[in-house]
Amino acid sequence: MLRRPQPPTPVADAEQLATRQPESVAALGSLRPAGEVRRLAAPVSGFGGSPRVSSLLVKEGDPVSKGQVLAVFDNRPKIEADLASFNEKIRSTEIEIPLKKKEVARIAQAARQGAAKVVLLEEKQNELTMLERKKVELIAERRKLEADLNDSELRSPIDGTVLKLRARVGERPGAEGVMEVGASQSMEALIEVYESDINRIKAGEPVTLISENGGFEGELRGTVERISPQVRQRQVLSTDPTGDADARIVEVLVRLDPGSTQRVSRLSGLKVIARFGSS
Repeated sequence: MLRRPQPPTPVADAEQLATRQPESVAALGSLRPAGEVRRLAAPVSGFGGSPRVSSLLVKEGDPVSKGQVLAVFDNRPKIEADLASFNEKIRSTEIEIPLKKKEVARIAQAARQGAAKVVLLEEKQNELTMLERKKVELIAERRKLEADLNDSELRSPIDGTVLKLRARVGERPGAEGVMEVGASQSMEALIEVYESDINRIKAGEPVTLISENGGFEGELRGTVERISPQVRQRQVLSTDPTGDADARIVEVLVRLDPGSTQRVSRLSGLKVIARFGSS
């Protein structure tokens, strides 16, 4: 006799669900320096505007060290010429002051003996005072020019990497500054997880990352550092044309391991695909 197959029992279905492993969460994000990011501005000239960039000494992605010259502005030659002129005036004044002191001493002695008028002595003393005051003023102006000369070169305030050039040679930098420098000794990834999946993410869990477009080979490893408490609109868009650009997401910050940081320290902004819960 043929028997009709019986449907699986609820107990069997429950056991199958219990043994099924939950799928890991995958999401899209981008790399960025874990340290500070500095937007470097141009100095303000005496007329209230910024000088033009005369030369750029770095490119995007170049590593830089603290104090390194990154760019030079077109006001530097004039400042150097003005500084040389002030140095000559100071040297001339320094030569005149001792001579004037000797002249005052000679006339003072003659005045004590009645061979010179007191009025003449006072005139020479006033001339000496003016020379000494002139020297002080010239030195103050020189210090201002030295400060302007230092500002005519853009120097890196930190050890890091050039992330973005905001001005080119011949351009006058605007409100965005000349360039952005990031402290890339450590790197992190900002991952946008769908709000429907965020309850499956836990702080401290391991994460693996791959490049969406082949920017690096293999995998990067990291750890969930922080989960944002706010839901927002998606910012990092996939190359997939069917992707949901208006999706609601939660930002998850992933701190990369030191070994992974060394591999991608010059790839800030690179898109990555993160898989959570992968050891």
